[in-house]
Amino acid sequence: QVQLVEAGGGLVQAGGSLRLSCAASGLTFRNYAMGWFRQAPGKEREFVAAISVSGAYAYNTDSVKGRFNISRDNDKNTVYLQMNSLTPGDTAVYFCAARNGPVPTSNAWNRYNYWGQGTQVTVSS
Repeated sequence: QVQLVEAGGGLVQAGGSLRLSCAASGLTFRNYAMGWFRQAPGKEREFVAAISVSGAYAYNTDSVKGRFNISRDNDKNTVYLQMNSLTPGDTAVYFCAARNGPVPTSNAWNRYNYWGQGTQVTVSS
C-alpha cells in the first residue's frame, strides 16, 4: 500500500519560512518523480514544483521561483519543499504527489499516480 505523508505545515507570518516534507512508503521511491501542489479555498489545485527521480532536474511554477526549492533524499524516501519569503497568497493546503517515471511534460495534477493527504500552510499578514 502506497502512502505519502506530508508534514511541516503550520502558521507563519509573512516573510517567514517553512520546510515541508513528504515521506513515501510502499513504492520504489527512486523510480518516482515527485511533485508538490497546493489548493487554496475555492480554488483549483495548482502545481508548485516537481523533481526528477534522481533529483538532478527540478523546477517551480513562476509564482514561487526564487522563494521555494524542491529537493529529495532517495535514501530516506522523502521529498522536501523549502518555502521562503512566504506571503498570504501562499496560504493553501499543500500536497505531495508521486509519478512512476520521469517528470511529466504537463503540470496537470492527473499526471501523478499517488497523493498525500495534505498539510495546511497559513501565512498571516
